[in-house]
Amino acid sequence: MELIDTHSHIYDEAFDDDFEQAVSRARENGVSALVLPGIDIASYDRMIAAADRLEGYAYPCIGLHPTSVGPSWKEELQFVRDHLGDRRFYAIGEVGLDFHWSDEFGSEQIRVFEEQIEIAAENDLPLIIHLRDATEQMLRVLEDMKGVPVRGTMHAFSGSYETYRQYLSYGDFKFGIGGVSTYKNAGVARTIERMSLSDIILETDCPWLTPVPHRGERNESSYVRYIAEKVASIKGITVGEVASVTSAGARSLFKLDS
Repeated sequence: MELIDTHSHIYDEAFDDDFEQAVSRARENGVSALVLPGIDIASYDRMIAAADRLEGYAYPCIGLHPTSVGPSWKEELQFVRDHLGDRRFYAIGEVGLDFHWSDEFGSEQIRVFEEQIEIAAENDLPLIIHLRDATEQMLRVLEDMKGVPVRGTMHAFSGSYETYRQYLSYGDFKFGIGGVSTYKNAGVARTIERMSLSDIILETDCPWLTPVPHRGERNESSYVRYIAEKVASIKGITVGEVASVTSAGARSLFKLDS
């Protein structure tokens, strides 16, 4: 059984003391690949070092995270443009909109997101889209960018079935299902039940959003199996089928085999 963690921050400082062990546990639990989202300049070297250390297993991406959009956003965005040709990247991300803590740089977040949509299209790369407390603004951006071919994943998707259908009307999207789906009374479970399995990919967002039964602890990529089990339970199918379909979708979206 092959599983792919399509959103792993295994390069985060939270893994400094047991990086190799965490990778070994992922491999032992059937995880055959990790997609490493980029965040900003400050985290770039750590992400690249982890990708080089795990060549052929971890796949790096590059992008400016919405919560890293601040006074130096122009320099941060130029960094993405300048380094895109340094090596192969598998997505532009993690990008998007996040107004949870503050909307002080809301207009800049929107501009940065729009520019990174264009960068992805110009380079035939998928997007890894982060969204928090900005659904209306997200839909408005996608509407405004409708002439640009968009494909990618809605990271940590927890929306309604109607929202899922709306996103599909704007581009070729997969939906990253993670630890939230395992939480008691998680509304996204009802959405997953109605979603096409081929639209779902699995992710952990480690070291955050830890699934049950380890909620409250540090998350890690090996725990993607709990998410696969939850999706299988919701949809009334085998874990093997979930693993097969979601891994094929991830490999296709990020072009991991080319």
